[in-house]
Parts: sequence; structure tokens; C-alpha cells
Amino acid sequence: MAGYSFLDLAYEVLLQSPAPLTYQEIWNKGKESGLTEKIRTSGKTPWQSLGAQLYIEVRDNDQSRFIKAGERPARFFLASREKELPSDIISVIEKAEAKTKDNTVKYQERDLHPLLAYFAYANLSFNRGRPILTKTIFHEKSQKAGYNEWVHPDMVGFYLPIKDWKSEVIELNRLSDNNSLRLFSFELKKQLNRANYREAFFQAVSNSSWAHEGYLVAPNILQNDDFLSELERLASSFGIGIIHLDLADIDASTILYPAHRKEALDWETINKLCLQNKDFEKFLQDVKIDFESKRLHRSEYDEVHKEIKEYIRSKLHIDVLE
Repeated sequence: MAGYSFLDLAYEVLLQSPAPLTYQEIWNKGKESGLTEKIRTSGKTPWQSLGAQLYIEVRDNDQSRFIKAGERPARFFLASREKELPSDIISVIEKAEAKTKDNTVKYQERDLHPLLAYFAYANLSFNRGRPILTKTIFHEKSQKAGYNEWVHPDMVGFYLPIKDWKSEVIELNRLSDNNSLRLFSFELKKQLNRANYREAFFQAVSNSSWAHEGYLVAPNILQNDDFLSELERLASSFGIGIIHLDLADIDASTILYPAHRKEALDWETINKLCLQNKDFEKFLQDVKIDFESKRLHRSEYDEVHKEIKEYIRSKLHIDVLE
């Protein structure tokens, strides 16, 4: 007898859903109802396995129980219930996609930083259920112009378990060789397509060599199976994760491919970054202070907007899903 599969979970969740769901939403609803406990998996990111299976199932199986509604992000529904889809849901999805496809001239790359700051802090699947605080690194403040190309990340981030652990545990952990501090590096682009993906990816590889985890982030990623397979191959080979920021529904933003977590930091590169860029040096000073004081001084890092959807509307001029 075949075991309970990811697709079985998706089917049960979508039987009860009045509207199409992203694979993350399917996983979260399955977790809330206890269905995820029926799946036997040792993977660290089972929701990604669910997403991959749904994409392949819809793409390759003409008799699939599932259909896909929309592209950015893809939402899934039951083929047997296609006639139940309200026309207003489809029109809202299509309108958001049309806006997303035509938004690259309406904002600057740095306008995306608050979105990544929000995602890193609010998306609890990102860092195994723990929020990450980020800091923008201004390249124009760097010394030795001409020698720092592909050295500085656009944003950096960190995680400390200050709110999760007792102070005695934090102090003991601080003294150990393998403490819980985790540092992240992010390279942002407005879009990833065939024309720029290799340069963008290896820029992220170079800029993230010092960190525990490095990511390439973009809101517009070419939706093509061969292109996505190539991104997945690069991510697997070089350890750089890929994050898709969904401008129409920021809470549906996803880690397309997770980064490989390194246990050791590259201290030589960290020291070089400190010498070249005051923002990076200040970031490390603030993290050190927070670790030693066992208190997060959030004002020293990028603001996490509470009204992030309003920011997207007013700054990026993009309609968002409510």
C-alpha cells in the first residue's frame, strides 16, 4: 500500500479551500490541520518538495487532479472544482500578474530593500521559524573605488536566539566555538532572466562568500521550466539560495531554492569588508553589542514596515492582493 504523499496532502487541503492556494499556503494549512504529520520525510524544507511535486504534476500529467491558477506566484486548485472558481478571483490574480510583469521601470533596486527586510523578519519558514534582522550596505560609502566590485552584498542579516533562550544559555553559547549566531548575505536584482542571470548569480556567489548563507533575490524571475531548472542547478552547485519577492502578495514570497548553510565564516573577507565599508563595520559592531548585552537594538537595523502593502502601493505603484 502506497504511503501518504505530498500530493495527497495537497488534495485534502484543496478540497476544503474556497480559492486557489500557493504551495506554501497548502503546506501551512496542512500543518494546522495535522495532515503534515502523515508524511514521512527527512527533508529540512518539505514545503519545497510539495511545491516541486505540484509543479511537475501540473506540467507533465494531462490527467492531473490539480490545475494551476496564475504564475507569480503559482496557485493550485482541484481540476474537479475548476467551475467553482469565482471570476473575480481569477481577474484579481491576472491583474496582479499583469502589474508585476510591467513594473521594472517604476522603481529602483534599492526600493526593494524594505521588502526583503520584511520577508526576512516575517517569513518564519526562512530561518527555521526565527526572524532575521537586516541592514542595507551602501556601496557608495566604500573606500578603494574600483577594487570593491562584487565584494559588497546589498544587504546583510543576522539571527540571535535572544528571545528564545534563557540568558544563562545565551551566555554559555556565546563562549562556545559553535555559537548560534548566523550571518546572511543578500544580492538584490529587479529581475532575473536569460540575459542577466549568470552575472547576477556569480555576483551573489562573490558577495556572499563570507557568510553562513547567501541569497540572490528578485521580484521578477522568468517563469520558464528550463530557466528555473538552470537556476536550481546553479543553486545546488554553488550553495546560493534564490528568493522570489512577490510584489502583488508579499506574504506569498518564497525561497525557490534554499542556500547551503556553511558552518564556518570567512574571517579574512569579513575583515576586508570592515576595512572598506563603514556600514558593514557598524553592522558587526551592533551585532556584537547585541550578543554581549543579550538585547536586540532594532533601531540599528533596517526598519520592518508594519504597513508593507501600503509601502508597495505608494513607493512601487503596484496593486497588491488583500
